[in-house]
Amino acid sequence: MTLDEFFSGFEDSRRLFEALAVTLGEIGPLEVRVSKSQIAWVRRRAFAWAWLPDRYLGSGHAPLVLSVALDRHDGSSRWKQVVEPSPGRFMHHLELRNPSEIDDDVFQWLREAWETAG
Repeated sequence: MTLDEFFSGFEDSRRLFEALAVTLGEIGPLEVRVSKSQIAWVRRRAFAWAWLPDRYLGSGHAPLVLSVALDRHDGSSRWKQVVEPSPGRFMHHLELRNPSEIDDDVFQWLREAWETAG
């Protein structure tokens, strides 16, 4: 699936994704994998994902959710949800509504996830 196909009908989500892509491009080399349900950023293993909640939950949600895998539970109140799908691997879910939310905190979380995925 292409990015255009993934974001068809979700233009606001695409703008947020493009802002995330710029931020991730500043961190280091990575691969982008697009599937039907999500977009993954991968180093040796996947470390961050973007997905469209309205596609699965109906309208009225954030245009884009960024999920970040960290080896620790980050206590920021910005996370919508944090789960531990396997011991020592914490999945942090962040709702994004505006490119300004992709700030230094997000950059640091993504860099930490990128470093541990290498």
